[in-house]
Formats: sequence, C-alpha cells, structure tokens
Amino acid sequence: MRRLLDSLEQFAVDVILERRAGKRAGILRAILKVISFLYLGIVTLRIRAYNSHLLCRHQIGCPVVSVGNLTVGGTGKTPVVEKLARELSSRGRKVAILSRGYKSVRRRHYGPDRCPVRVVSEGGALLLDSKTAGDEPFMLAKNLRGVAVVVDKDRVECGRHAISAFGSDLLILDDGLQYLRLQRRFDLVLIDSEYPFGNEHLLPRGTLREPPNHLRRATHILITKCDGSDLTELHQRIRRYNRTAPIIECRHRPVELQDFSTGEIIPLSSLQGLRAGCLSAIASPESFEQGLRRMGVSLELSQSYADHHRYSKRELDRFIKRCERRGVSCILTTEKDAVRMPRMMNQEIPIRYLRIEIEILKGEEHWNRMLEQLIHHPKPIIDDAETRAEEMRLEHETTAT
Repeated sequence: MRRLLDSLEQFAVDVILERRAGKRAGILRAILKVISFLYLGIVTLRIRAYNSHLLCRHQIGCPVVSVGNLTVGGTGKTPVVEKLARELSSRGRKVAILSRGYKSVRRRHYGPDRCPVRVVSEGGALLLDSKTAGDEPFMLAKNLRGVAVVVDKDRVECGRHAISAFGSDLLILDDGLQYLRLQRRFDLVLIDSEYPFGNEHLLPRGTLREPPNHLRRATHILITKCDGSDLTELHQRIRRYNRTAPIIECRHRPVELQDFSTGEIIPLSSLQGLRAGCLSAIASPESFEQGLRRMGVSLELSQSYADHHRYSKRELDRFIKRCERRGVSCILTTEKDAVRMPRMMNQEIPIRYLRIEIEILKGEEHWNRMLEQLIHHPKPIIDDAETRAEEMRLEHETTAT
C-alpha cells in the first residue's frame, strides 16, 4: 500500500511539473487548475479571518521566529533553521524548535507522563526515531545540542510545553509561514533562486501554497541556492510584493561526507572524479544531482522517489546491485535521506551522505541585526491568559491532592 501511495504521489508530481504528457495528464492538469481557484479562495478567507481577529493568534510569552516559504518544499529550510538555532543558542538563548513532523507516525501517548506533544530532544539525547519524529525534526535534533525539538500539529501547544518543561525563551517555528495561530516576532521567507515561485500555479495545480503577493507578510527574505550570479530581476520582482523586508542571499555549502554505516567523516576532495550512484527522495532531486556534478562527481546512475519517501531494505539492496553492475565506487545521498534508510551493514558499496550548511553571501548585516534583536529581547514573562489558567488549574490540583 505504501509503495502504491508513493507511486501515485510521484505521478501527481510529474503531472504538476509538466514531466508527463498525453491526454490523461492534460485532463488532470485542467481539473487541478479548477480546484486551485477554490484553494485560493480558502487561503484568502483564512488570512482575512486572522487579520480581522475572527480567528485568534496566540501570544505565548516569548519571541517566535518563523522560517517558511511560499512553495511546497525544496527551498532548504532545514539548514536555515539549524543555522539560526545554533547561533542563537551559542549566544545565550534557550532555543526550542517547533515542528509539525510532516509524514511522521502519530502515537496516542508519548512516554509514561502522557506528554501531549512528541519531544524529539530536550537538547541532548535523541528520544524518538525518525519515523515517529519526522525526518527533518530528527535531523535537527541529531545535529543540535542544547536545543529542544518538539513535534505536534498544534504548535501553540508545542510552544507552551517547551516553555514550561524546558524553560525555553525563544521559539523557532519550522515551516511556519502558513501557521497563523502563533504570533511571531520575525517571519523569514525562503525563495529558491532557481525556481522562485515554483511553476507559478497554486496548489494543487502547482507548487505555490500562497500567491506571490503574500510575500508582503515577510519581515526578512532569504534567497537560497545562490551561486554568485546576478539576481537583479528576482530582486525587482520581490520588491513588487514587499518593499521593505531585507533581502539576504545565501547558498548551501557542502562541508563533509559521512559514511552511513560507520559514521566516518570523509573529506569533500574525495568526490573529485568519483564514479557514483545517486539516491534521493527530496523535493528537488535535480538540484542535488547538479550540485554533485559541480563538485566533480561522475554520476553513473540515479534513482529518485517522492519527497519524504521512507526506504525499505529491499529498495536499497536493489539499487546497490544496480550500482555493482555499473562498477560504481560509492552511493551518494542527502542527510535528510539518510535518516529514512534502514541500517545496513557490510554492503558491497558504501553509502555516504552529504552534510551541508548555509553560508550567507550578501546581506549578512541584516542577518546579524536580526540576531542581535532576538538575543537582546527581554526574557519571557508568561502573560498568556490560557497559560495562566492552566497553571492555576495545576496548582489547584496539587493543593487538593
């Protein structure tokens, strides 16, 4: 069943991105276009409801920074969240990351205390696996120390738990642009320099979650996957939608290779001239493959799956055998893919994943100014009516006991 759903998802993605031709694909695109108009109406009404206070935005007593985008996946949010959390934590803030845990497996209760949210990490050891946490929260928790990672669809509840249980004084809302229930101090919106607004169509016909003019909600705009080329036209288009938000240009900088089985760190210089296979299940596999080629890798074959696909041992065995027949030396994948792979030992061909970090190319002064404002923001005083009511209820229960 899982493989069937993945196949259907991949087919839909291929239709949306014009990779499929023919009558059936054309009919499906026409149907999806009609649904997109309905989707636009729902999105517009929802935002107006929050702006007119018909729906409530919660303030939970500490600064919140949202990192999100207008499109579905592929802009590189996770490395930005990691960089932001690491820099704020290293300078004295007690940071918690709030995530919805996309495609994670839900459980009724999480631990003996029946905690209402999933705690991936309290800032130290990993408490959940990637299947229960979700691949991105798991990866963030694995790479960050001193930063709590909490998962739930209700990120207001996530935030309250982080404040009360871990003493968090600054929250990062992962993939938060569309999560309007939580009041935020800054809204960082990421735009892919290669495909700024996807295929320019709204869901489900395209990859846009919101129209480009909704970029006006951003307080900071990060253009990702930059290579130093002139982005004047993109800047001009952004300024049509948002005249004031600082624009920061950055790139995904590879830092090292890591062996999937042994954890051995391998220098990037080993990629030069390497004959390799490529395995990925991410939003933009083409971008990853092009990056490998730019680093000197000779890609002999590649296999991609739908975004967030969870690999089976059989799938890995099958791809390893294909690579053996082609005589490749190594299989390369992303760090996000690696957390979704079953553990395998003694395979004939090593699997290695690429660790990347965000490097700011232009606009670093805007990034640093934002950090300074967050670092020097007063420590939180819990002043939310719902939170106070919950505290009073707990105090009453304790006294009665």
